[in-house]
Amino acid sequence: MTTNTSRFVDKTVIITGSSMGIGEAIAARFHAEGANVVLNSRSRADCEKVAADLGDDRVLIVEGDVSDKAFAGRIVSETLDRFGALDILINNAGVGRAGRFADTSNDEIDRIIDINVKGLMYLSREAIPHLLKTGGNIVNMSSVSGLGGDWGLAVYNASKGAVTNLTRAMALELGSQGVRVNCICPSMTRSDMTTGVTESEPAMKMLANRMPLGRAAEPDEIAGPTLFLASDDAVFVNGVNLPVDGGVTASNGQPNFFG
Repeated sequence: MTTNTSRFVDKTVIITGSSMGIGEAIAARFHAEGANVVLNSRSRADCEKVAADLGDDRVLIVEGDVSDKAFAGRIVSETLDRFGALDILINNAGVGRAGRFADTSNDEIDRIIDINVKGLMYLSREAIPHLLKTGGNIVNMSSVSGLGGDWGLAVYNASKGAVTNLTRAMALELGSQGVRVNCICPSMTRSDMTTGVTESEPAMKMLANRMPLGRAAEPDEIAGPTLFLASDDAVFVNGVNLPVDGGVTASNGQPNFFG
């Protein structure tokens, strides 16, 4: 991991879903580069483990469920009380469910849409007035599943497709006011959410046949591009849904006939 240790000094960032996986890696990178970091998950104990690894007083834990309308106001309020401002929002929290769409229950549909879409909307809406004051920015976490369809992930596809298009709409609305909005679209990444695939040899062989880089991403490999979009290095980047996917979206979908 190579970091610019001063890029986010005196900046404050909220990262939802930051107790493990991609969110934890993003939090570690922001902290290493000088930011005040607000950790979030539904489990305070899981966030405390991350905070212990970060190891100083530039960390705030606000546990809670992003799908709860009231939570958005609480996490922003606690952030302002502790650090005085908000510069960056990383909407990373997300869930998925694999299976046939026809077999998906109402509760499963509600859970995925409430967390992946509504939670992002609630928190972004609450954060925008404060980001306008700081000239801040938002980075949403979508997926290559928000750029095209998958077998067995219909509701997840719908939720992440909403995130990619919401990113575009927010960028149009807020760009002229000095707030950039962008999005990261990872492919398969090693995390607790994906162990069923990444620990399966047959599944990983199929992945390698489809992905030019031939492997799943590591969380820190998603964190780097996320911090780029949040940084002044991307000051003229707005409304982008950036695939960080090992080359998956470079294909038109036809198989490799030539080995």
